[in-house]
Amino acid sequence: MKKSALGYGVAIFGAALVAGVLAAPVGAFAMEDKLVVVTSYPKDLTGPFKKAFEAKHPGTMVEVLQKKTSAGVKYIQETASGNTSDLMWASAPDAFEVLKNDGLLAKYTPKATGIPKNIGSYPVNDPAGYYVGFAGSGYGIMWNERYVKAKKLPVPAEWSDLAKPVYHDHVGMSAPSRSGTTHLTVETVLQGEGWEKGWATWKNIAGNFKMVTERSFGVPEGVNSGDFGLGIVIDFFGFSSKATGFPVDFVYPTVTTLVPANIAIVKSAPHPGAAAAFIEFLLSVEGQELLLDPAIRRLPVNPATYAKAPAGFPNPFKDKSIGAAVKFDVAKSGARYNLVNSLFDVMITYRREDLAAAAKAIQEAETALSGKSNAEAAGLVKEARALIAAMPITEAEAVDAKYPGVFTSDVFKKRKKASVKVPKRQAEVEEKWDSFCLKNYKDAQAKAEKALALLK
Repeated sequence: MKKSALGYGVAIFGAALVAGVLAAPVGAFAMEDKLVVVTSYPKDLTGPFKKAFEAKHPGTMVEVLQKKTSAGVKYIQETASGNTSDLMWASAPDAFEVLKNDGLLAKYTPKATGIPKNIGSYPVNDPAGYYVGFAGSGYGIMWNERYVKAKKLPVPAEWSDLAKPVYHDHVGMSAPSRSGTTHLTVETVLQGEGWEKGWATWKNIAGNFKMVTERSFGVPEGVNSGDFGLGIVIDFFGFSSKATGFPVDFVYPTVTTLVPANIAIVKSAPHPGAAAAFIEFLLSVEGQELLLDPAIRRLPVNPATYAKAPAGFPNPFKDKSIGAAVKFDVAKSGARYNLVNSLFDVMITYRREDLAAAAKAIQEAETALSGKSNAEAAGLVKEARALIAAMPITEAEAVDAKYPGVFTSDVFKKRKKASVKVPKRQAEVEEKWDSFCLKNYKDAQAKAEKALALLK
């Protein structure tokens, strides 16, 4: 199988794809005694749905294979020749695009009624019919109210707020290479603000990071426990933490997006009847209301469900401002998926301490410069900021034909440290990026320190 732009594989469509059981309606299948679900969702979400579905369909047992999104995609690809999975269930739509383009999903048209075509500006279901939206997801900032009060920190509202000096060493985030939802958050800002400005925003925020967590779950856990005060998360992490008693809150910045969380039947699913029934259950009145469970707290795709929502719960079908600033382009995200993840790791994850040191020096110089007139110092600070913002690659180069195949190795997808060896071509590219960024961070720190010395 050839590799796709995301590095997972290339679409192979033929007569076999459009024939047979792929487009067969649910009524064509009998209910089986088993259902195998591959999902990136935690047990807090899967557990209630598994229990409710099994109660509704006695005799059908649900087996949940919990894997992060990229690992779930890879698992379905690797087991395709002898597939034993029925459903892929995850938040990131670009992951479903990968599987669809690889010819590994079956078409399915849901029977549920009352669900609109779009949530925000995004289609609820795949227009080609290969995956189905069951809930909405937005991206933003959560914070620990006790922490920010004790540290005398202001409550943030926009991404740019997190770049302010007051938040230095108080922010946590996971890496997009380890979390599909974090990748969508990074892409949202890049698409909403543009490549150059968007990356400058991420690097300015990252200068205030206390840590980059290994899993997306580590961010709400860190905020809930007070390991750090603020975290960049998918919305339901904030909503569910608050609903289950943690002293936290969540806000959607203006530049965010609203996309559906999805489910799809895997090609040649061994239990197609149970798979279809599970999708219908997710979209049923009972399934949609289960999304409001305090431990889940996801945005239903059926507008009628919001009548049962708790006070203050966001309703994207009434509040049109959520996600209005960004029309998310899943094709663009997919075309540069692994490259963006690698860039983030090289510039931020593996250079966090160097970036933080430069950011701290700049912040101290800017504070000293406030209210003073010193052209030389101001110029040095401006140059330092420009060095942090500078990119080793343009947006046009990010989808250049010379890069496909560079960021596709399994080693790259699994690595957690910069020291893990990757293929030679990828190592060469990343070394150039790393040298560029390290020099800029060091030069920025030196310029900021020089400016500070001039102001003393």
